[in-house]
Amino acid sequence: MTRLSEYLLPTEKQPPADAESISHKLMVRAGLVRQIGAGMWTWLPAGWRVHGRVVQIVREEIDAIGGQEMLMPVLQPAELWRKTGRLEIEELFKLSDRKGSELVLALTHEEAVTFHVAQLVRSYRDLPLILYHFQVKERDEARPRAGVLRTREFIMKDSYTFDRDRAGLDERYQLHVGAYDRIMGRTGLRWYRVESDVGMMGGHGAHEYMAPCAAGEDEVALADGYAANVEVALNDPRVAKAGDGYTLDGEPLRIEPAIEIGNIFKLGTRYSEPLGATYLDEHGSEQLIWMGSYGIGPARIVAAAVEQFADDHGISWPRALAPFAVHLVALGKPGTDERAAADKLYETLRDGGVEVLYDDRELGPGEKFADAELLGCPLRLTVGRRSLESGEIEVQLRRGRREAPGLPLAAEPQELLRAVDELWQSLP
Repeated sequence: MTRLSEYLLPTEKQPPADAESISHKLMVRAGLVRQIGAGMWTWLPAGWRVHGRVVQIVREEIDAIGGQEMLMPVLQPAELWRKTGRLEIEELFKLSDRKGSELVLALTHEEAVTFHVAQLVRSYRDLPLILYHFQVKERDEARPRAGVLRTREFIMKDSYTFDRDRAGLDERYQLHVGAYDRIMGRTGLRWYRVESDVGMMGGHGAHEYMAPCAAGEDEVALADGYAANVEVALNDPRVAKAGDGYTLDGEPLRIEPAIEIGNIFKLGTRYSEPLGATYLDEHGSEQLIWMGSYGIGPARIVAAAVEQFADDHGISWPRALAPFAVHLVALGKPGTDERAAADKLYETLRDGGVEVLYDDRELGPGEKFADAELLGCPLRLTVGRRSLESGEIEVQLRRGRREAPGLPLAAEPQELLRAVDELWQSLP
């Protein structure tokens, strides 16, 4: 159902009063998300389509390195978290069931996946393993803000690697570096992979994936061939204070705000030891399993794309993330020749496999164009009285709001579909 007259896309002229970030303002105004409480967001149909685009890109790349998708529960026994020493994390939601059993709402799944691997892996022949899932995470966030950027509930892809030793972990870690680099490249975002601190995850090393934008709460330190989280950079002996800024080996260090959209950790035996995840090696000796953990936030990638590419008129999606490829606007009223032409074009595009949103509402051109620019689909096609007179479908490329040469209204379906595909392939 992609006729706007039947589609739930509640656009707004004004942003929420408490909205500060561009993504918060525009995702609400464009009808992508709605808030139900502090830090709790509902993804509406068009927004969920964008979220799904990110999920599919991530799934394809993790599958490509041997990941096996599964699903673990959000509700977990507190005892697992007590064993790893993480039960007292302030952001962890804690509760009890009717029998008084202590439970938590997971903010990540190291405990759960290690519990299963401890039961299922017996021999070195069972390793290595890459397991992953997309699952809701709960976080008792003190100050939810910036729309979907800092929330109390969100979906995360987290994958986990299990190896015989540190060399195996290093190999699986590098596989994830490659996969994450490809994921970021496919989204169309500007991004950096930076050295980071292990934080509450623990372990032997970590990197973060950062998308630069003004709304970011993190800061990245940048120089030629160098990128690090600011906290890591300031502990680098090569970094020195210089006036109001910093230098790296005497060269200026640029500090830039960014959104963290992914992170990867070498956990080592941080979780396998307290949870008893071991295997028998070739000599029958019991050894601890070496682990890695790799997270990525689809919602943060969506918000980062809005932040990086929006203009004064609305969102401008990268091609890979757009909710629809084409936003088709009909300017004629029902029963007119121009409406009939728009209806025919809609059927041609839909039958040809083009993901098209058709604005067939009985509204004026100004409102329709405003909504199209707000939603930000990469291609806008318009059919109205002028199209019948000129014989051409009007074309606008959303990025830069550039007019493109018109398409022949009377073209054969295959010819028209080829022309639309060529336009699509030319977009960022």
